Amino acid sequence: MKYVHTNIIARDWKKLSKFYQDVFQCVPIPPERDLRGEWVDALTGIKNAHIQGEHLLLPGHGEKGPTLEIFSYNDLSENEKCINTPGFAHIAFLTDNVETALEAVKKNGGTTIGEIVIKKYPNSATGTFVYCRDIEGNIIELQKWDTF
Repeated sequence: MKYVHTNIIARDWKKLSKFYQDVFQCVPIPPERDLRGEWVDALTGIKNAHIQGEHLLLPGHGEKGPTLEIFSYNDLSENEKCINTPGFAHIAFLTDNVETALEAVKKNGGTTIGEIVIKKYPNSATGTFVYCRDIEGNIIELQKWDTF
């Protein structure tokens, strides 16, 4: 068993992909995807589905690491995701500086959800965390861990 990718459905896959490249140093893995046909309709259960997008190599795992798959469909269903909505909640990035990473998110069009918090754990580890949203509202957790 091997973890492969996480998929985000985007309103504009090119803009969202650029956000993750600019903020989190994700790297596109060719080729771009342009998927349609009977097999896509059968797979998705959506008649005349047309999917476009690309995979981004996530940082910190080498050239064969997991990817973030960013796709757009020709027909989208809109529902606002909240931090406590059942199902996938967020993706997380480990960073050396949560404040700097959050500023990069905001500079590139993202928004914050809550406040930056620092939590000391009994094992002498300290975590710094914040939830934010990318340019399409997907939830991201930024985190830093220190041990003393």
